[in-house]
Formats: sequence, structure tokens, C-alpha cells
Amino acid sequence: MSVATEFIERLTALENEAKLLAEDRKALIEDYKSKLDIKAMMAAIRIVKIKARLGDSESECETYIGEIDGKVE
Repeated sequence: MSVATEFIERLTALENEAKLLAEDRKALIEDYKSKLDIKAMMAAIRIVKIKARLGDSESECETYIGEIDGKVE
């Protein structure tokens, strides 16, 4: 098997796995749609991830948020 063929096979397998994961994610969201406010939950997850990346700068970020809250559309 050539390197190019091996690459194409692995890439195709990864793309198929990505499609399956996307379908699983969509099904999960559908399952919880009536139990949770999905839009709010996804926003909360994004916020938590951002705060985790901020580390020691989180308190400064909270200060900025307090200053601009209600001023941004």
C-alpha cells in the first residue's frame, strides 16, 4: 500500500468518525431539548471554557464584564 493510499484511507476514516460524532451530538441535543434550555446550556459551556483558559485573568475579565454589561448589543 502506498503512503498516499494509506493517508486517504485514514483521512476518510476520520471524516466518517467526525460525521458520526456530529450525528451523535445532534441526537443528544434533541434528546435534551425538552429538558433543558439548550441555547443557555451551550452558552454556559462556552463561558466555562473561556474562564478556564483565562486562568489568573478571570477576575480582571469579570471586572470588564461588569463595566460593559448592558452597553453591548
